[in-house]
Amino acid sequence: MILIVDDIRANIIALKKTLEIHNIEVDTAESGEEALKKILKTNYCLIIMDVQMPGLDGFEVVKILSGNKRTKDIPVIFLSAINIEKKYIFKGYETGAVDYITKPVDTDLLILKVKTFLKIYEQQNELKLMKDLLSKEIKIRKEAQDNLEIKIADRTKELVAKNEELELKNHELQQFSWVVSHDLNEPIRKIQIFIKIIKELYLKEDAKGVDYVDRTVKAAERMQTLITDLLAYSRLSAKVVPEKTDLNIVLQEVLSDFDYLIERKGALIKTGELPTIDSIPSQLRQVFQNLIGNALKFSGNTTVPVIEITSQRIKTKDFDSETDPEGKFCRITVSDNGIGFDEIYLDRIFVIFQSLNDRQTYEGTGIGLAIAKKIMEKHNGLITAKSQLGKGASFIMILPLKYEN
Repeated sequence: MILIVDDIRANIIALKKTLEIHNIEVDTAESGEEALKKILKTNYCLIIMDVQMPGLDGFEVVKILSGNKRTKDIPVIFLSAINIEKKYIFKGYETGAVDYITKPVDTDLLILKVKTFLKIYEQQNELKLMKDLLSKEIKIRKEAQDNLEIKIADRTKELVAKNEELELKNHELQQFSWVVSHDLNEPIRKIQIFIKIIKELYLKEDAKGVDYVDRTVKAAERMQTLITDLLAYSRLSAKVVPEKTDLNIVLQEVLSDFDYLIERKGALIKTGELPTIDSIPSQLRQVFQNLIGNALKFSGNTTVPVIEITSQRIKTKDFDSETDPEGKFCRITVSDNGIGFDEIYLDRIFVIFQSLNDRQTYEGTGIGLAIAKKIMEKHNGLITAKSQLGKGASFIMILPLKYEN
């Protein structure tokens, strides 16, 4: 089990959800004092610790743990958005932490590190068990004095083989993406199976019901493709081959997914002609899903939510570039008349797990715009936003028409 220690509950919830997606068991504490009480009662294989907390801060907690025989070997990863200077990082390592990560956190890297420490923890337990078994066997052999040297040699050989096996398992950590892919795809496969059963058994005479079921199946299929591509994209060494993509088709698929919500809110969608570009279509679909989904979610009390998607061909890779019918880039704008935001927080909205709104009023994980920015960078593109409180928001994307390495 992993212990997350942070005095800000929103940070705990976001990180806890991220870890639980990967089937990692998590416990939490909202202060250094609470953390120490839990650590004395529970065996944790890893602690993710915020540095700056009221009362006992992260450094003090780790210093106390280092002085205790039972807790001194628990690995600790520091997370900090404030104490990011070298002197604090050095202090973190000096107190006994195994890593010091500054915010905003790259979740892909954090998950990889967490899984590595969990694997090391399992290996240490296996090795400890083997060591205990070996000690007991040696004691028995010494008492019997029967072929002691031969037995020890055989047992040592077995331990060497076991160590080689554990080293092989270490390499398997690099393949964790496959496991993640399976865990995410399995629920989607079940949805597809059950919805098809419903269609065949109960909806044969209901044309509208069949239409909704077919849309659900198609949405699930797109989600499967999205999961596969996003996992491939998350691997630093992975290369996903771009393809010719008609963004009009991508946009219509996204709007089809939102048709129920659009109808319920009485939203007006205005779409201009979008270009055909080299891209990874499932990733750009995710960008449109996040931007249009946010526009619908943050429509506020507007009588008629209006969302407009337009495109211009431009000369240079610049938000203020002049239009050019022969330009090598396109500028796509997604505008709405919703609640908007203060532009002083512009940099913050693209940081993972950051949200400007009350999470109880507006649900969300705080990762949508961070994913959008990462995908735009993957496509050698740019994204920004313009907004005023109560006057809607416009998200502007710059994308090259042709893919270049």
